[in-house]
Amino acid sequence: MGHVRLRQLVIAAASLDVAEALANVLGLGEGYPDPGVGEFGLVNRVYAIGDQFLEVVVPTALTAPAGRFLARGGDGGYMAIFQTDDLAAARARADALKIRRVWNVDLPDISASHLHPADMGAAIVSIDEARPAGSWRWGGPDWHKNAVPGRLTGAVIRTADPESMAARWAEALGVKAKAGVVELADATLEFRQGAEERIVKFLVNVPDIGAAAVRAARRGLDVVNDEVRIGGVGIVLSA
Repeated sequence: MGHVRLRQLVIAAASLDVAEALANVLGLGEGYPDPGVGEFGLVNRVYAIGDQFLEVVVPTALTAPAGRFLARGGDGGYMAIFQTDDLAAARARADALKIRRVWNVDLPDISASHLHPADMGAAIVSIDEARPAGSWRWGGPDWHKNAVPGRLTGAVIRTADPESMAARWAEALGVKAKAGVVELADATLEFRQGAEERIVKFLVNVPDIGAAAVRAARRGLDVVNDEVRIGGVGIVLSA
């Protein structure tokens, strides 16, 4: 069993205003616009928080997969990217489980496979192997310089059958699930009962919850129980 980390969480939104709001409330540094996402009919911004990343993608065409996602349920949690130290094993697991790999790339510094959301449930799951492990091509060449203190500690995924989906994600990632919860090396994925099947919360550790709450209030956003809603996602703040 390899070492699996949560490395990046992604919101799909109708406008890059969501990226600006996310960056402002969380006190993030400069966002990286990755030209590579044009292949998927998207524009984006990627923000470094510690050595992890928050991304907002905006479809440039309604026919893009993210456009169809927005048409179904509006802005929301779209994708989760996990880091492994053995992508070959992860690809073999996906194939054995008959989980379709809808996109594969092998570059000198990173390899990745996107798993079909219809086979995984709730979101696109990407499993990536970065070389060296501390690098992250998707964050852009200057991500170290733009990173701010903090980290992603997990996500909440809503689905009609939490235990079944938790088991599916765990199998694909090569980890264990217990009672609808998947524990990773550095994060926790909680699968909870609900009608809308998508990632509904990002758990984010920040240095100063109070400062984030003040910035949210200035934007007219309510912070309730240390949670602020941005881009259809509940951003749950912890210190």
